[in-house]
Amino acid sequence: MSKFVLFSWSQHLYLRIYAAVLISLATVILLFFSLLNFYPEFGQQQTQQSQNFDGLLDFASEMLPPISATAETQQAAMNHRRLRRYRGVALYSSKGEKIAAIGAPLPAPDLTQSANGWLGGRPPVMAIQLADGRWLLGERHMPGNRPPRMNMQLWLALLVIGLGVGAYPVVRRITRRLERLQSSVEALGDGQLSTRVAIEGEDEVARLAASFNRSASRIEALMTAQKNLLANASHELRSPLARIRMAVELMESAPSPAMRLELVRNIAELDQLVDEILLASRLDGSGPAMVLTEQVGLTALLAEECARVDAELDAPDLQITGDARLLRRMLRNLLENAQRYGEGSPITVRLSQNTEWLLIDVCDAGRGVPEVEREKIFNPFYRLPGARERDGGVGLGLSLVRQIARAHHGEVICLSRAEKGSCFRVSLPKSALL
Repeated sequence: MSKFVLFSWSQHLYLRIYAAVLISLATVILLFFSLLNFYPEFGQQQTQQSQNFDGLLDFASEMLPPISATAETQQAAMNHRRLRRYRGVALYSSKGEKIAAIGAPLPAPDLTQSANGWLGGRPPVMAIQLADGRWLLGERHMPGNRPPRMNMQLWLALLVIGLGVGAYPVVRRITRRLERLQSSVEALGDGQLSTRVAIEGEDEVARLAASFNRSASRIEALMTAQKNLLANASHELRSPLARIRMAVELMESAPSPAMRLELVRNIAELDQLVDEILLASRLDGSGPAMVLTEQVGLTALLAEECARVDAELDAPDLQITGDARLLRRMLRNLLENAQRYGEGSPITVRLSQNTEWLLIDVCDAGRGVPEVEREKIFNPFYRLPGARERDGGVGLGLSLVRQIARAHHGEVICLSRAEKGSCFRVSLPKSALL
C-alpha cells in the first residue's frame, strides 16, 4: 500500500499541490495553537474579559461603599480579598480624580470612553463605569509575568510571510520546469529541431516533457526525411532528364524505333519516380494517424498481382480492413522487386497466419540480399552495391513497402534463407481480419 501511495505521489502533480495545501493548513493550525500555548491571552482574552467584568461588577455591587462614603471607607473596601487576584485596582471619580487604589498604579480612565472594556482598547487594564459615574479599573495577574504581547494581526502577518517563504521553493520548482518547457517549445518553433527538454520526475510535467521530446523527434525525423527525399529526388531526376535531353538533341526528323523506345522508357521512369515521391511524402505526413476502414479482399488482390508477373500463389481466402490502393502498391512493389532481381527465377507468394499476424512471403531464387544490407535496402533511394540504373527502379520501392506496412500497423523484413535468393515477409495484424 505504501509503495502505491509513493507511486501516486511522484506521478501526479495535483496530489503534490493538494498535499502542499493540506500541509500549509496544518502548519497554520499548529502555529496557531503554539501561539495559544505560549500566549494564552490570544485564546483567553474573551474569557478573561468576561471574568474581569464579572469580578469587578460583583465587587462594585456588593462591597464597594456608595459615592457618599468617605475616601478612607472606600480605600478600606479596596483591601477586600476578592481583589487579590488583580495586580492593581483603582477607583476614580467621574471627573477622573483618584479616590482609592491598591497594588500596581493604573492610568487614569479615558473619560471619552463610552462603554466598559479595555482601557483605551489596550489590555490588560479593564475599565468599568459604575451607575453613579465612578470608574473602577482593574488589572489581573498574568501567568509568568510575561511582557506585553504582540497583537494577533502581527503574528498572523508573520505566519503568512513564513508560509510564503516556505511554499516558494515548491512553487518555483514547478514553474521553472514549465518555463524550460516553454523555452523549448519556442526554440522548436524557431526551427531548432534538435531541441529537447530534460525530464525531471514522473509527474504530469515530466510526462508533458516526454511527450514534447517524442513530438520533437518525430518532427525532426519527418523534416530530415523530407530533406533527404528532395535531395535524392533531385539527383534521381537528373539522370532520365539528361537522357531525354540528349535523345531530343540527337533525334532526327524521323527518330529510330530504338530512340523512340528509349524516350518512352525514360518518361515512364520519370512518371514512376514522381508518383513514388508523392506517395512517400503523403505516407510520411500521415504516419500512424491513417484511418483504415475499407474492406479489402487480400487473396483476390494477391491473385491479380501474381498474375501480372506469373508468380505462384498459395493463399487461403481472406479479407482485411485497409487501403486497397496502398496494399496493391505494396504487393506490386514486392513482386516487381523479385522480378527485377530474381534473375528470371520463379517467384512464389504465400499467405499464412499465426496467433497474432497475417504473413505474406514473397520469395525468389535470385542473387539474394547480403545480411549487412537487409535493413539498408528499406532506406529511400538506397540500391544494392553494383545495381545499375538500367535494372530499373530508383530505390523507393522497398521504402514504400515498409511505409505502407507500417501505415497498416504492420512491418516488413528481409528474411535470411539457407537456399539461394531473397524472401520478403510482410506482417499485418490479425485484428484487421474481417
